[in-house]
Amino acid sequence: MRKALIVGIDHYANINSLSGCVNDAHSVKAVLERHADGTVNFATPRVITGTGPADIVEKHFLKDAVRELFSGDADIALFYFAGHGYIEDTGGFLCAGDCRTGDDGLALSEVMTLANNSRAKNKVIILDSCHSGIAGDTSNLAGFAEIKEGTTILTASTAEQYAMEAPGGGSGVFTNLFVDALGGAAANLVGDVTPGSVYAHIDQSLGPWAQRPVFKTNVKTFVSLRKAAPPIGLADLQAIIRHFPSADYQLPLDPSYEPERSEEQRNDPTIPAPNPVNNAIFAILQRYVKVNLVRPVGAPHMWHAAMQRKACELTVLGQHYWNLVKEGLI
Repeated sequence: MRKALIVGIDHYANINSLSGCVNDAHSVKAVLERHADGTVNFATPRVITGTGPADIVEKHFLKDAVRELFSGDADIALFYFAGHGYIEDTGGFLCAGDCRTGDDGLALSEVMTLANNSRAKNKVIILDSCHSGIAGDTSNLAGFAEIKEGTTILTASTAEQYAMEAPGGGSGVFTNLFVDALGGAAANLVGDVTPGSVYAHIDQSLGPWAQRPVFKTNVKTFVSLRKAAPPIGLADLQAIIRHFPSADYQLPLDPSYEPERSEEQRNDPTIPAPNPVNNAIFAILQRYVKVNLVRPVGAPHMWHAAMQRKACELTVLGQHYWNLVKEGLI
C-alpha cells in the first residue's frame, strides 16, 4: 500500500498569500496517482488545498493529516507540502493557513517525530517551502541531521534560502522539476524514478547560483516513486547479454547489417545484400546507441561501422546494465 498526503496552501488569513502552491499540489497528485502505463501508483492521494477564506488550512487540521499519513505500515508514506515556510532559532515550521507569526505553524520537528516513529517501510518528505532545508536537523547540534532508517527528505532550498516561483508565476521552480522528474526525466532504463534520481535531476537543472535543493536520506535501497515509460523495451534490454557474450565483447559488423545504402552500393557486387536477421539485430543495436548502451568502434556512426566492417561495443553504462541482466536483477 502506498499513501500520499499532498498539501498546497495559497491563501493565508494573516500573512501574505501565495499564488502557485495549489496548482503545484494538483500537478503532484496527477503525476503520482498512476504509473505511465495507467496502473495505480498512489491510490487516491489525499489532497488538502487552501484556496481562499472558505477553506483555510488550520494548523491542527494539517497536523492531524500528517499524523494520519504516518500511521500504519504502508510500503510508502509520502508527504508533499507547498506553502510558506518559517525559520527561527528553535527550528523550522510549515505555515498553515491560520498562521500569524510563522512560529505558530506546524513544527518540522513534529513532522520528523511522526515520520521517525512511523511503521511505514519508507517515509518520503518533499517540501517546496522557504527554509525547508532545515528539516531533519538536530536542533541542538548545528550541521547534523537525525533521520531514522527508511526516511528520505527532499526540499526546495537550504535552511537559509527562499523557494522561488517559476517565471510567470503559477507554480514553483522546484515542483516543476519534481513533476518533470516523476514524468520520466529522472527515470532509469527500466522506468524507475527514485528519490535519488529525482534529486539528481533537480540539482543538475538548477545550477550553482539558483536555490539549492537539499537531500537527506537514511535508506539501504531506494524505493521507486513511480514507473515512467522506459526509453527502451525490457525484452530489448534483456537481450543485451545475447548480443554481447561478455561485457568487453566487440560485436563485428558488416554491410549485411545495414538495410540502407545508395544505388551505387546496391549495385556493387563486393557489398553483401542486407540480411533480414542481421537487420533486426542492427535495429536493436541502434536502440542501444540511443540510450548510450552501445557505441561504434573506430567509426563516427553505426552506419559507418557496418559499411566499413568495423564493430560496436558496450559503453560503461552498457556494461553496468549488462551485469544487471547477467545477474538476473533485470
